[in-house]
Amino acid sequence: MKIFKKIVLLLLVVFIIAQFFGPEKNDGDFTSVNAFYADTNPPEEVKLILETACNDCHSDSTRYPWYNNITPVNYWLADHIEHGTKHLNFSKWNDYDDKRKDHKLDELIEMVEDKEMPLDSYTWAHGEAKLSQEQIDAVISWAKYVRLKYAFTEDPQ
Repeated sequence: MKIFKKIVLLLLVVFIIAQFFGPEKNDGDFTSVNAFYADTNPPEEVKLILETACNDCHSDSTRYPWYNNITPVNYWLADHIEHGTKHLNFSKWNDYDDKRKDHKLDELIEMVEDKEMPLDSYTWAHGEAKLSQEQIDAVISWAKYVRLKYAFTEDPQ
């Protein structure tokens, strides 16, 4: 029993020390997505959906929940955010050419339509991000409409 207590005490000490370390936060300017909104012109309903269900992982500014202060949870969240911004970053929208914008919107349509986004692990803690079928349809309709803009600006070859 003595060895068990020592192991538990050691793990507790390691856990406490780990609380002083954490990953870099994704705490950029919340206006960084304004260029995306200006370019894609989402209706207010869709903009609200994007702000509630997408921006935390797909922009340079994340609203962190209280449990982000707990290591190792903060590393898990940072990994999700890193993967999300790697695949689609609304804050970097102006860095994409029209062909890439069209492709990103096509991926967005597919992921939302298949209910792969937002992630279940996100909606567990953010119930307001769970999309109804009506919200899914609104996002898909908007994204398909915006894709037309990029289809007409691509270079014909």
